[in-house]
Amino acid sequence: MTRPITVGADGTAESLAAVHWAAREAVRRALPLRVVHAGEKSDDEGRAAGVREALAQTAREITGRHPGLQVTTDIIDGDPVEALVAAADEAETLVLGSRGHGAIVGFLLGSVGQQVIAESTRPVVLVRAEDRAESEAAGREIVVGQQGGPQDSAAALGFAFETAAVRGAAVRVVRAWSLPTVFTYSPGSLKLLDEAGGLEPYEQKALEEALQPWLERFPDVPVTRHVEMGSAGEVLLSVAAGAQLMVVGRRAHRSAVGSRIGSVAHGVVHHAPSPVAVVPPA
Repeated sequence: MTRPITVGADGTAESLAAVHWAAREAVRRALPLRVVHAGEKSDDEGRAAGVREALAQTAREITGRHPGLQVTTDIIDGDPVEALVAAADEAETLVLGSRGHGAIVGFLLGSVGQQVIAESTRPVVLVRAEDRAESEAAGREIVVGQQGGPQDSAAALGFAFETAAVRGAAVRVVRAWSLPTVFTYSPGSLKLLDEAGGLEPYEQKALEEALQPWLERFPDVPVTRHVEMGSAGEVLLSVAAGAQLMVVGRRAHRSAVGSRIGSVAHGVVHHAPSPVAVVPPA
């Protein structure tokens, strides 16, 4: 089954930018585009008609810019979180608008966005209102965070390399590390650390092991290794200015008040100037 690129449209400037980003990505990947409006059903027929017309106008604008692109539109009645998570399940990627530098708006009003990101089984890309196609120009990197062992960031690395391949872009893989306490490493890890020659060589070796499958699968994608001491969120944001897309893995935490994403993803989503892809574990 061919999965579409699915994008949420709600009339905000952020969602319009998301629609255009999703359309460009669908063209690059030769996938259909699905534009959805999700929310509780309105008893106001005039308002409902306005939503239908807005979706139709959006589809006309997109097909005007991308004549060969297959575009469908849907209105999904019901709880926005459930509707968007269900739409993501059927998609290659879900794309939503994001204000950034503060609360997420539109479909992501309040805790909705955090829950959608945390519960989605597919990557979710958040796009700012200011996003333009020029930001995807050659020379701007796909920046992806890597942490832990080879499998811990495999899904995020895969998304980054696949995106770079279809865009003809380079990838910068960032691994941040901090000085450990005496309890951080097991005796086995300490032995490996000693064999590697110290903390930074140990981290560089761990990054290389995680990268190896993707270097073999995408030999033509240029790669920059970036290993730096510091918090993962701060190190990622320090290189965000040169990115056309930031890619982070997701760690979802469930509590009595709903799902929350991890602190690294939360920080990058709110402060990176480029679109941000939050990728769930494989």
